[in-house]
Amino acid sequence: MAGNRSFKDYVANRFENELFDAVKNYIEENYDNLDLRLYKVRNIGDIELSDIEVKLVSVNDLPGMKIEFDVVVEADLVVRESDYHYDELEYCSQWFMLKCLGDLDSNLDDFTISSVTEYIGKNKQPKPMSDSLAPIIRKEHLESVATDFLRRYYPEALKNPMAVEPQVLAEKMGLRVEMREITKDFSVFGQIFFHDCEAEVYDKDSDEMVQINVDARTIFVDPKAYFLRNLGSVNNTIVHECVHWDLHRKAFELERLYNSSATRIKCQVVGGIKDSNKDATDWMEWQANALAPRIQMPISTFKKKAFEFIKQYKKEKGTDELIDVMEPVIDALATFFGVSRLAAKIRMIDAGYEEAIGTFTYIDGRYVKPHRFKKGILQRNQTFSIGVVDAAIQSLANPEMRSLVRDGSYLYVDSHFVLNHPKYLTKDIYGNTVLTDYARTHMEECCLIFELSVKSGCRERYYSECFLNRDKTSNIDFDIKYCNGFEYATPERKAKILADILAEEVRIYSELPNSYTKSLEIVIEWRGVTYKELGERILLNEKTVRRIVNGETKGSINSLVLICLGLHLPPKISRHIIDNSPHSLNINDKNHQWYDFALTYLYTKSIDEIRQFLHQYGAEPL
Repeated sequence: MAGNRSFKDYVANRFENELFDAVKNYIEENYDNLDLRLYKVRNIGDIELSDIEVKLVSVNDLPGMKIEFDVVVEADLVVRESDYHYDELEYCSQWFMLKCLGDLDSNLDDFTISSVTEYIGKNKQPKPMSDSLAPIIRKEHLESVATDFLRRYYPEALKNPMAVEPQVLAEKMGLRVEMREITKDFSVFGQIFFHDCEAEVYDKDSDEMVQINVDARTIFVDPKAYFLRNLGSVNNTIVHECVHWDLHRKAFELERLYNSSATRIKCQVVGGIKDSNKDATDWMEWQANALAPRIQMPISTFKKKAFEFIKQYKKEKGTDELIDVMEPVIDALATFFGVSRLAAKIRMIDAGYEEAIGTFTYIDGRYVKPHRFKKGILQRNQTFSIGVVDAAIQSLANPEMRSLVRDGSYLYVDSHFVLNHPKYLTKDIYGNTVLTDYARTHMEECCLIFELSVKSGCRERYYSECFLNRDKTSNIDFDIKYCNGFEYATPERKAKILADILAEEVRIYSELPNSYTKSLEIVIEWRGVTYKELGERILLNEKTVRRIVNGETKGSINSLVLICLGLHLPPKISRHIIDNSPHSLNINDKNHQWYDFALTYLYTKSIDEIRQFLHQYGAEPL
C-alpha cells in the first residue's frame, strides 16, 4: 500500500468538470450578490468563469464507507461592464466552497454536490479525516476512540473487567482469522485483506513463496508469533488488524481508486507498514498500535481490576508498599487480559501508576530490581537505569558528568549511579553492594538521571513505548546521555549528605606524600587491615603485598590496582598512588579503561564482584 495518496488531488482530477459546472451555475444565478473586489467595472454586465483550482478538501467521516467533504476552489473570473459607454473588462478571482457527498463502496460513482457558497472560512469537521482518508486522532482522544470501538463491537468489555477474545471480536466484525506462515523470516506478523485476491505466502514444506487465493475480510496471523513472542502478542496482532479494518478501509479504498490491484495491508514486526515508508501509513500503523492495547484493556475496567489485584497481593505479601507488589500485579493483569507483560506495564502507567516505570527492566541481560520515585520526576524518555558500557562511555566522555562523579561520591550499583552513603547503599548477606530499600523507593534523592534517544530498531512515534521496553527481548538500541538539570541529587545536596565522609577522605588525601610506597603504608593503616588480610582479600601472596608496599619490588599495574580496590580506596586516593608509582593506566588500552571504571565506580564492591564484572565485559582478570 503506497499510503501517500492525496484525496484532494483525486477530487481535483476526477471531478473537475462537475466542480466547474457547479461553480458556473452558482455564478449565473447569483452574480448580482457576489462580493467581488473590482476596481474598473462599475456595473456588472456579464461574468465568465475561465478556470478553477482546487485549494483544499476537508473531509468528514460518515458511517459505513460514506464520506462528506468540502471542496474549496479558487475561480478565475472575467467580468464585463454593463454600461456600453464603458467598454471595461476586468479579471479577478473568488473562492467558493462546495459541499459534496460520496460512497467509497461504489468508487464515488454516486458523487453529488449538495451546495455551493462563497468561501468565508474552513468548517470544523465533527470526525475529520486526513488527505489520505485516515481518521485524524489526537493522542488525548485515543481512550474515547477505543471506547467507541468497543461500544460498537464488544460492549460487554466496558461493563465488567474481562479479556477481549480476539477471535470473537473478529467474528463480530465479520472477519475471519487464519493462522498461516506469511514470510520465512517473520518480517510480517499480521496481514488483513480488504478484497478477494491472489496472495503470496511462505510454504514451509517447499521452503518457498507460493500463490494462494484469499477472500476479502481475512486476517492472517503468523503462528511463529506464538514461539518468537507470546500469546499476548498474537492477541494484540488480531486486534491490531481489526482496528485497520474499522478505521482504515477508507484510506485503503482511496489507494484502490489510484491503484485497483491494491488488496491488503501487511504489518511489519518493528511497527511500520511493510513496503512503505510514507507518512500516511506510519500514522495508520501508529493508530493501530496505540488503540489495540486500549481496546484490550479499557481504562475504566482495567483500573478496577488493577485495584483488586493490588489489594490481593498487598494482603498476600503483608506489605503496604505498592512497589513490592507492582510486578506480580502487572503479570496478573497481563494474564487476565491476555496481553503481553509490556502492554500491561504501559497500561498501568496510563492508569496513573508511575511505580510501574521501574519494573521488569533488564540491563546487560540482568534483571534490575523494581524501584520508584516521586511522581512527575522522570519524563518518558528518561531513566535512572543504564548499562555498564553506556556508564563507562558517559563517565569518560561527558565532562559534566565526569566532574560530578569523579570524586567517588557516586557508585555504579545495580545499573544505577547511586550516591555513596549508608542511607542509600548497603551490603547483602553475600557481601555484595546493593541499594537500600529506602534508595529503591526514593530514587530521585540518590541517583543520576539519564536521557534516552532511540538509535535504531524503532520509529519515532513508538518511542514512548520503546523507552519502557527495556526488557530481555528488546532489540532496540539506545543513545544515552547524562541529563544535567533534572537530577535531584545536586552537588549541594550531595556535599551535605557526604560532608563527613568526604571530610575524612580529604584529610587522608592531604597527608599523602609523593612517595607511592609511603602513601600505601598510610592508607593500609587508615583502613586498619593487615598485610595477611589484604592478601587474602585480593588473592595475592602476603609476602608479595608486603614487598610491593616496602618498594622491594615494583609489582605490576594489575597488582597495584588490586591493592587499591582491596582497600576500597576513593578514586582520588587510588589515582594519587598510581600516578606516583612506576606504572600508569593507559586510557587507550581497553583493559585499563575497565580498570579505571572499577577504581572510580566499583571501589566499594568485593574483589569477587569486580572480577565477575571484568570477566563479563571481556577485560583481562586482575
